[in-house]
Amino acid sequence: MARLMLSLDGQVLAEYNMNKERYTIGRLPDNDIRIDNPAVSGHHSLIINILNDSFLEDLNSTNGTYVNGKLIKKHAMQHGDVITVGHHQLRYIDSQEDTASQEEFEKTMVITPSSQGEDRVRRVAQTVERATANTAAATPRKPGSATEAAAALPKAKLQVLSGAFAGRELELTKALTTLGRPGIQVAAITRRAEGYYIVHVDSGKENDYPLVNGVPIGAQARKLADNDIVQLAGVKMGFFES
Repeated sequence: MARLMLSLDGQVLAEYNMNKERYTIGRLPDNDIRIDNPAVSGHHSLIINILNDSFLEDLNSTNGTYVNGKLIKKHAMQHGDVITVGHHQLRYIDSQEDTASQEEFEKTMVITPSSQGEDRVRRVAQTVERATANTAAATPRKPGSATEAAAALPKAKLQVLSGAFAGRELELTKALTTLGRPGIQVAAITRRAEGYYIVHVDSGKENDYPLVNGVPIGAQARKLADNDIVQLAGVKMGFFES
């Protein structure tokens, strides 16, 4: 089953499973995918699903329908295609291709400790431990162990918002998850009793730190908040708690 991911300015707004034959996209309430924006026509575009194939058609919209930056009238959808309607984008994801893409994303972005060096990852963990210990010392805590506090943390994930892997998700279930591309930029996200922290590990350039909401995190661990935007090794990801 294919699906569409609706986004605006890199922020994912909704996800639609393509389990019907026809999907209309437009501003009016009777559309299957409603985009309430003046730049979108009342009935802007139509997607028709036939077996495992999907076909996009522009419905004579005022501002046109674009796929991968090109104006179209009709288009046979391919995995990863990005439909632009007004200022919004819809990424088309083929479920069969998506599974392979998820595996490729994890191979590309998720780094095992052995590949980066056990000592370096251990130093990262110690850095975050010190940072969170200082935070904990300054914050009153209810009775209960650190293990219990960590277990009570909401689940969290990273969702890729840009590039070839847009739409991919990574559940942050491990105590320490190392991400990035060696020689370009590497960071670690740790799951602590006080929350989720990101810390710089390595990069190909001096003082080339990951960004959170457009601001370099620097050499110290930085606590993540729900809906933060992380940019690492040229990939933009959203941090979401649930």
